[in-house]
Amino acid sequence: MKCLIITSESAEVLFHWTDLDFLKSIQKQYGAAQEEGHGPPAFEDSISTLFAPIVISCSTMIDRLGDSYTCFTTENNHVYVLQQFDECLYIAVNGDGEEGEVDLRRKIYVMKKMIEVLFGMVTLSSSLLKKELRPQDTELRAIRWKRLQTLLDTYCYLREHDQSFLVEAVERLIHPTLCEQCIEFLERRLVQQLNSSVERSKEEVLHAFILVHTKLLAFYSSRNATTLATSDLLALIILAQNMYPTNSDLDDSTPEDVESTSGSGPESFYTPEPSPTDSSTSEGPVREGTPVFEFVDPDIQLAEDSLHTLEVPAPDPSNPLRVFLEVSQKEGLYPMMPHSLYCLPLWPGITLVLLTKIPTNAVAVSVYTFLEAFAKLEMRLSEGHEGSSATRAQPTIHDIRPKLDKFIKALGSSGVQLHNIWTEFKNRAFARGGPGFNKDLIPWCKNMKTQLCGVYRQCFLNGSGRADSSHRLSLSLLERAQTTMQEKLMDWKDFLLVKSKRNVTMVSFLEDFPGLIHFICVDRSTGQMIAPSLTVTERTTSELGKGPIAQFIKNKVWGLVNTTRLYLQKGYSTVTLRDGDFYFCYFLWFENETGYKLESVDLPVLPEDSAPIGMLAWDYYRKLLRYYSKNHQGELVKCYELLTVHLGVIPTEIILQHCRQLASKLWEPSRNPLL
Repeated sequence: MKCLIITSESAEVLFHWTDLDFLKSIQKQYGAAQEEGHGPPAFEDSISTLFAPIVISCSTMIDRLGDSYTCFTTENNHVYVLQQFDECLYIAVNGDGEEGEVDLRRKIYVMKKMIEVLFGMVTLSSSLLKKELRPQDTELRAIRWKRLQTLLDTYCYLREHDQSFLVEAVERLIHPTLCEQCIEFLERRLVQQLNSSVERSKEEVLHAFILVHTKLLAFYSSRNATTLATSDLLALIILAQNMYPTNSDLDDSTPEDVESTSGSGPESFYTPEPSPTDSSTSEGPVREGTPVFEFVDPDIQLAEDSLHTLEVPAPDPSNPLRVFLEVSQKEGLYPMMPHSLYCLPLWPGITLVLLTKIPTNAVAVSVYTFLEAFAKLEMRLSEGHEGSSATRAQPTIHDIRPKLDKFIKALGSSGVQLHNIWTEFKNRAFARGGPGFNKDLIPWCKNMKTQLCGVYRQCFLNGSGRADSSHRLSLSLLERAQTTMQEKLMDWKDFLLVKSKRNVTMVSFLEDFPGLIHFICVDRSTGQMIAPSLTVTERTTSELGKGPIAQFIKNKVWGLVNTTRLYLQKGYSTVTLRDGDFYFCYFLWFENETGYKLESVDLPVLPEDSAPIGMLAWDYYRKLLRYYSKNHQGELVKCYELLTVHLGVIPTEIILQHCRQLASKLWEPSRNPLL
């Protein structure tokens, strides 16, 4: 039984996601209590009634104690995790024992991340976010909730089956020759032609990349683009997988030997039969285990409950999705800047993704600058600073005053409310004889932030979350890009689908590292990882065996990652432990750009209710690198992680020697270059 809901302080449901078991439990509980002659309450009302005592209790504790609980377990062993973000309370529940506190907290933070990617700076205003999550139009609300529900389904599926989402890092297909050719092709034949075309409606392609399932074949960024954050790239992969889901198990078939051309030494692969190329179904096959949100009994299905049976409209490649991502410029870091996301399916399992900069991007930069100034002023006023002391934080209100006047004037009639609030703010803060900068300005800072977020919402969001039709790449331009890419990869597509299942195998490592069963190595500076493929289906034999044996090893690996994160949270950078017939190792270390290992330091200890360690929900490693780099000013510091699983009969000193040799061998440019 699993559930995740978002509620307001008044227990109004802003979003809910449940699995089938939780759904049936709610139906059973509230269906039996219905009055004679009346149907059961709407599912949304049932959820609100069920969680109202928790929400009210949490709000009361915050009001009276200034603190609240973040996790509890009921007598029937149901685990509840609560996280307050401004006026929105996230509650995640697990009743089947499959998820613990850390797993539920991670799910909450990932949901928050996906909402930020879809709604941008509107998430900085709770009142506006509530309107976006719970629109008045019930049909729009149902479609929006269904889209968010399927996104969460997609993430849960990927984290359960994909190593890259287990460790939250990007996995690249290791085939240097093809990768280099595709990057060059994206640059010369795709991005340059798209950006020079008159049909691009002033949009500029910043990033173009090719996904094979969740693995990155090639990635190209234009010269005007900034680095795409790993957390944003992982979020985009989730969105792409959600638009065009593919059941990768269908790729598994009879084993055949395939000669590896990856440049990483002799390896053994098994060639699956070509994936079906019937493009008549845009959604692709349904994944096993994906919850079906519907009421089976038609007698108790009410109109408002129909959201469970509504389907998200089939994706239209020519209709991009508006997404909000981090942008780093000379002036500073700007989170949640608007972009247009185009996902062009080449074949089932292979997708071309284009990320474009929209022409009104400068408006978002201005809005964020103003928001930052008012947020800092509000914080300093709340801390007791008054007068000139309150305005010392950069950027200052004095600095942005002429810019904001000019910005409001350019908005014209659409900025009337912002103009009125700003005028009142100036009368209070700057007028002679006025109150000046004191705590009385705090409500007006909040009002200014809300109005600025409202302008942002008006400029960059509409009812469906799709991009403005007046600013998008033309359909003919996209079709040419799709066709051109298909022609380039036509002879490679079957190989790529095989390669995505056999990217790295243990065969070429067994001679040098006898007793090594599995490893995961992550470059946290770039957010990329290398790991042997884990195939656990009954139909496919791998180095780990077949079916239950491979599943057993997979469960051990997943458990090891969770365990090492708990130790990392407590400040440990090295973990070695024995588990039955296996010996696990985990190492985190730092190097300079020449590959010299730097001295170890005591890592910061995080509170138990902190954001989960990773890169998708909260970029822990970016903060860790900043923390470590304080003592290495002017030096480029890199961070690496290595997890290994050995047979327990191997002597400990040999295992440690293997780990040192493996770490140096994996990043040899001649072997596995991460282009």
